[in-house]
Amino acid sequence: MRVVNMKRSRTEVGRWRMLRQASRRKARWLEGQSRRNMRIHTIRKCIFNRQRNSLLFAIHGVVPNRPS
Repeated sequence: MRVVNMKRSRTEVGRWRMLRQASRRKARWLEGQSRRNMRIHTIRKCIFNRQRNSLLFAIHGVVPNRPS
C-alpha cells in the first residue's frame, strides 16, 4: 500500500502556524504568571514569618539577640 502525500494549501499552513503561535504565546504568558505568583507568594511568606516571630517574642518576652 502506498501513502500519498497531499500538499497542504497555503491557507491551511497559515492557519496551523497561527494556532501554534497563539498556543506558544499563551504558554509563555502562563509561565510568566506563575513566576509572578511565586514571587508574590514568597514575599507574603516572608511577611507572615516576620509577623509570627514578632508575636512569639511579644508573648514569651524573649528578647532577640541584638548586638549592643
